[in-house]
Amino acid sequence: MKRAFIFAAAAALTACSTMRMPEPGISASQLEAQMGPAADKRVHSDGETLYYYPSQPYGLAMYVARVGADGRLIAMEQRLTQENVAKLEKGKSRADDVRDLIGPPWRVWPFPRMPRDIWEYRMSINGAGGVPQGLYVQISPDGVVREVYIENDPDARLSGDTSTR
Repeated sequence: MKRAFIFAAAAALTACSTMRMPEPGISASQLEAQMGPAADKRVHSDGETLYYYPSQPYGLAMYVARVGADGRLIAMEQRLTQENVAKLEKGKSRADDVRDLIGPPWRVWPFPRMPRDIWEYRMSINGAGGVPQGLYVQISPDGVVREVYIENDPDARLSGDTSTR
């Protein structure tokens, strides 16, 4: 009986840890049936719609489904990457650029004395030894990115990682 319980628990954890990505070409309604409602949707002038599926706070990814003007899935992409973070330019990028590129933040911290909002994301980067990272994007009231930085995630305990304590 004990072995059956352990096997069932392991199978359930394995199922939770893997996400089956939808295949390109499916319709937007099939996408939402498989993935659920998106946390955010952004429509671009070319007719492409981005559907955002965060795995935060316990996961370290932001999956974006790119749906064409024809209503069909073009691709699924993981957007919380070092390459995408490097595209954010201090003093030039805007809040809309951040949302388009990496999606809605996990948390928004208002700092009225600065005055700025700090958008927080959790991510994993190469070379961090598996330690979750916190991505922080400071946005001024005029909607401009003022600072972008990554540091060891102080909430690493959320993902079960104890190496930072």
